[in-house]
Amino acid sequence: MPVVTLSPVGALVTIAVAGVLSQLLAWRVRLPAIVFLLGAGILLGPVGGWLRPDDLFGELLFPLVSLAVSIILFEGSLTLRLEDIRGHGIVVTRMVGVGSLISGTVAGLAAHFLAGFGWELSALFGALMTVTGPTVVAPMLRSIRPTRAVAEILRWEGIVIDPLGALFTVLVFQLIVASSATAGMAHVAFLFGKIVIVGTVLGAAAGYLLGAALRRHWLPEFLINVVTLNLVVAVFAGANSLAEESGLLAVTVMGILMANMRGVPVAHILNFKETLSILLVSALFVILAARIDPAAFQRLGWAAVAVFLVMQLIGRPLKVAVATRGSTLTWRERLLIAWIGPRGIVAAAIAALFALRLESAGVPEADLLVPLVFGIIIATVVVQGGTARWLAVRLGVAEPEPRGYLVAGANQVARAIACELKSLGFDLLLADSNRSDIRLARMAGLRTFYGNLVSAYADRRLDLVGMGRLLGLSPDPDQNALAAMRYRTEFGPGEVYSIQSSVDVEGEERRALAAGFRGQVLFGEDVSYAMLADMLREGGEVKTTLLSEEFDWNDFLRRNRKQAVPLFALTPGGSLRPFVAGEDLVPEPGWRVVSLARPSAAQDGQDSQPRKDGSNDEARVETAGN
Repeated sequence: MPVVTLSPVGALVTIAVAGVLSQLLAWRVRLPAIVFLLGAGILLGPVGGWLRPDDLFGELLFPLVSLAVSIILFEGSLTLRLEDIRGHGIVVTRMVGVGSLISGTVAGLAAHFLAGFGWELSALFGALMTVTGPTVVAPMLRSIRPTRAVAEILRWEGIVIDPLGALFTVLVFQLIVASSATAGMAHVAFLFGKIVIVGTVLGAAAGYLLGAALRRHWLPEFLINVVTLNLVVAVFAGANSLAEESGLLAVTVMGILMANMRGVPVAHILNFKETLSILLVSALFVILAARIDPAAFQRLGWAAVAVFLVMQLIGRPLKVAVATRGSTLTWRERLLIAWIGPRGIVAAAIAALFALRLESAGVPEADLLVPLVFGIIIATVVVQGGTARWLAVRLGVAEPEPRGYLVAGANQVARAIACELKSLGFDLLLADSNRSDIRLARMAGLRTFYGNLVSAYADRRLDLVGMGRLLGLSPDPDQNALAAMRYRTEFGPGEVYSIQSSVDVEGEERRALAAGFRGQVLFGEDVSYAMLADMLREGGEVKTTLLSEEFDWNDFLRRNRKQAVPLFALTPGGSLRPFVAGEDLVPEPGWRVVSLARPSAAQDGQDSQPRKDGSNDEARVETAGN
């Protein structure tokens, strides 16, 4: 069958479509997108022969890849706050410090002795293999659902090592470039020092100036993202013109400095850069995978499998054993952590860029670097992702079916409901972009997430371990709808709920949200957020009432009439069922009803506490400690 030759426009469109479809497929099956991106590139390139990046881009290929990687590294370094390293325990600190040196050394030795790489290329491979990354760890944790201790260590290892590992890899590469330029050690030290000094000084200067401009509001908001993007590529190109190969170091230092400057609002830049990075990553890996020569995989042969086994069975366990020594983790938790260490996007991007540079410099075996790195990435994601849940269950370090609630909103209504549910033993995580509401929720002893629930920042940082439902309790119906649409695939359409606004209750069709966008309607068709907020401002409170044969559901309704709004019903088995519109939920004796009661009803409830002998009055009521 003759190979179809795509026009330049057709090739570009194919790359874009393949990238988007790969991201959608990864989102649907909850696996890292890089597996599907690489698979799409291999199908389009080596297998199908439709996409030939070298013919398509010609001499522009290396500059385009370089610029894309510089933006990806800047976005990653912009997330590294040094307090993250200090604030998450000695285990995470060891994992990203001495642990990374151990795993990188083992990977480098395996590449040298098993794959036949030279020492320089082996050192670069070892540095690349220190990076895990949140984009591959987070989807795996959501499907594995390990205990909170395990999840926190793996999640924060990925977040912190992502930019640090990239910086370490860049330094190793610069040392290789400097050493290949001359045989004299003095000149090698001079070139390496020049690269480090130029990259560090230029990156720090640019980061400080941009941070100061943002802190003093010298830039209009609509130009912040454009100026930042242009400055990043300008710093990258400028550093490379002063000292070859110092550009990646410069943009990495620039991002780290801005992330740790006080009073610099980087969230807006980060959201834009994350969107841009997704676009670049989608296109970049389809292109890079399409360049892979099948003969390179054949040359590696079983050596690639051997390198993977050494990293999986020796390098990672040795790293975890050293990092967790003296910690409170059980041996079962340590074993699960030692099994999970997938490699991801940063490792692949840097490997592809450096391989192009080393190939042009004539470094032996440089053409095998990308196939080996890509093979390790696919193997770690597939093998670990396919077995880690089974292993976690067998070891007894897997969380049961999630009972926690992700709450959109940390306002007064959300806090009152969350406090009562927490007292009943449920885990809640309140998310909001309002700093004042988040502060009040923390003061009430609630877990919080400061940020937009539908941002890429939340995809990377939000800990959903143990979460099984979404409660949209924001006063903004659009925010509830966006959260419902985003998390219905995460939790299932039947586990997404949101409260109505006054517009929804009043039936203003032009302004009301379509029912399909907001999930199930919380607390009934006549209940709105404003209504509950007014009841709380008037002194109402959330309380829990135990039903009995003497005081059943009908008695509860007769006593409270319009004085209380039923919110949830808790079964004797511990299942919490929200009251929703369109469902006739009838709690039975032995169930508990969580309701928001007006002051008079709340006082009646307080007067009906169980007597010391254990007998009941008409109602047995347990009031919330709000």
